[in-house]
Amino acid sequence: MRLLHGTTTVGLVVKDAVVLAADKRASSGYYIAHKAVRKIVKIDDHIAMTISGLVADAQMLASLLRYVANDYKVSTGVKIPVKNIVSYLSLLLNSTKYYPYIVQLLVGGYDTAPRLYSVSWFGDYVEEKYAVTGSGSTVAIGVLESEYSEDMSVEEAIKLAVKAVRASIRRDVFTGEAVDVAVITNSGIKFMNFPR
Repeated sequence: MRLLHGTTTVGLVVKDAVVLAADKRASSGYYIAHKAVRKIVKIDDHIAMTISGLVADAQMLASLLRYVANDYKVSTGVKIPVKNIVSYLSLLLNSTKYYPYIVQLLVGGYDTAPRLYSVSWFGDYVEEKYAVTGSGSTVAIGVLESEYSEDMSVEEAIKLAVKAVRASIRRDVFTGEAVDVAVITNSGIKFMNFPR
């Protein structure tokens, strides 16, 4: 599903990591509202989520997911599995069919292995090896489909994710500025920024 709100987010899984990438432009219709927005949010020490759609909806959902992840850790003494957080997110999204959250999200994390889930605005989710969201997704998916391999190194995956978002920056009016990247491994999340 392609949302009319502008952005491009990318996620891909390689042997040792999940790589998430997103542009930094926030638009409101054809107006560029901000040029330094962070569209990758940390949910827990081992889970992050990309944002595509209405920012307020996504921020509220991220806050709820942080609470759920922390509650799970306090209650059980272990980190929440990535699929558990995605299942909870699915229930939240599915329970609001008449007034839906206008979001399309990628959730990446590392529990026993690197995992990436694509989550639609009605709560459907699927585990993927690579996925894209946003108005620039039609450009980014072409780059990923032509160059992705599960055998890539983390460095190669970062370069490919950045390349996919940059391709969308060149072709999609709603995607722009720089590229944020989050690399999630078994040792945590590392954030990076790349110029346009």
